Amino acid sequence: MPATATDPRTSRTRSWWGWGYADAHPDDAECAAMGALLPGTLARPLPIPRIADLPIGRPAATPPPSLAHLVTADPQARAAHAMGKAYRDVIRALRGRPRRIPDLVAHPAGDQDVADLLDWAGEHGVAVIPFGGGSSVVGGVEYRGDTHHAVLSLDLTAMDRVLEIDTTSRSARIQAGALGPVLEGQLCPYGLTLRHFPQSFEFSTLGGWLATRAGGHYATVHTHIDDFVQSLRVVTPAAAGTSWRLPASGAGPSPDRLFLGSEGTLGVITEAWMRLQERPRHKASASVAFADFHRALDAVRVIARSDLAPANCRLLDPGEALLSGASHDGSAVLILGFESATTPVDDRLASAVDLARAHSGRGETHAADRDAPADAAVSAWRAAFLRMPYLRDGLARMGAVVETFETAATWEKIPALIEAVRAEVGAAAAKATGHPATVNCRLTHVYPDGAAPYFTVAVAGRPGDEPEIWDDIKAAAMDVLHRHRATITHHHAVGRDHRPGYDLQRPEPFALALRAAKHALDPHHILNPGVLLD
Repeated sequence: MPATATDPRTSRTRSWWGWGYADAHPDDAECAAMGALLPGTLARPLPIPRIADLPIGRPAATPPPSLAHLVTADPQARAAHAMGKAYRDVIRALRGRPRRIPDLVAHPAGDQDVADLLDWAGEHGVAVIPFGGGSSVVGGVEYRGDTHHAVLSLDLTAMDRVLEIDTTSRSARIQAGALGPVLEGQLCPYGLTLRHFPQSFEFSTLGGWLATRAGGHYATVHTHIDDFVQSLRVVTPAAAGTSWRLPASGAGPSPDRLFLGSEGTLGVITEAWMRLQERPRHKASASVAFADFHRALDAVRVIARSDLAPANCRLLDPGEALLSGASHDGSAVLILGFESATTPVDDRLASAVDLARAHSGRGETHAADRDAPADAAVSAWRAAFLRMPYLRDGLARMGAVVETFETAATWEKIPALIEAVRAEVGAAAAKATGHPATVNCRLTHVYPDGAAPYFTVAVAGRPGDEPEIWDDIKAAAMDVLHRHRATITHHHAVGRDHRPGYDLQRPEPFALALRAAKHALDPHHILNPGVLLD
């Protein structure tokens, strides 16, 4: 489904320039109200951008007649595939500065179509950018550079079927272009679920999750899409291949691991066998408040090391708790959630709350085995979590600069890392803009040996200079993460925006092997140039 098409499930239109559905964006009055809370923003919101105002020229390439039915040069489709959904992308659209717009958009219906398109592109020097839902926030789906005379966006959303379901092994063969709701809708009649729910769930695809090693909503145990992969099928410019379906294997380096996280630079993932789970029937949730954020970190570490395995274990610092409505008294808030397909979970929730109370937390168990949480903080956080990307776009219309980034580090580094990001990135944002910046933090995923902090930076920008300010903030953040030996990304991928940090993080022998794999599989260097490596 093209990014601007009407969603057949809802009859709603996707926004070409911002997050999600066009009718869910804040109106001018709501944008102005948000801007009033951030000193230095614009007096009135920037207008909604129009595709007619973009510099969309004639395509620089023409497909052969045998491929013409797969390809469009429609300006609306090209604009919708020009960028992802990072703040930098949104503000460039608002300012009418989208950079390189793809010449063509292709919608293959199967593996052979993908192979034929790659063959044509390789012969004619056309860059190919694999495209799922277009929700990338790291510059992963746009072309930057001038070494290719034309650019093709390869949209896989026409390949969106669950092809087979093996109930004995509890797994399914699924095409890579299936958006989250489309995929889950086909599994639901069998009482099964993939149980991978990133914030972008509505607007991202299985192939995108696999190519970026996406993290899901769940905070412990199965946190990344990697955990659910049985087998991958990949079409590369050199050849196509499928790994064996196996529950586990010790037969050398994993072929799946070569393509998981490869971000469309080595090949196009067209389908995968994925491990499934029974749909949960028992749920429970609660919130716990802490006057001391460091005591809250201690509580989360203890819970992560227990055998309780919460589905949600999300710690909000006081600023994040206030922003989401989970707390209004300066407390940090821990959101806990448990679920199971087979057994009640109220005892596990009670045990987790007891562990939090032992570290000065204040909370009671709520909503045991109910779908809807009774806890007001949990309800407020859940609503804010789903609404937040739309509010970010509303702030962008007010000229604010809003950056989010996530990382992961071992527990002994976490307190100093969080403090350094707050101080140094906040100072960098203030220096770049002349306005005070807000820097909030939450833990999105937790492990026995570490955690994944997620930061939000908001500051009034300088009209017209917002992308450059965003670059300054991003550079400051990457510097802090590198000095603290924290990963450049926990679940948002590398893309083009994180390349400087990724180049520093990966060992050189691995970089050498990755370059060799790129040359072997993509000899004309047409696949997503500039992502992961040059």
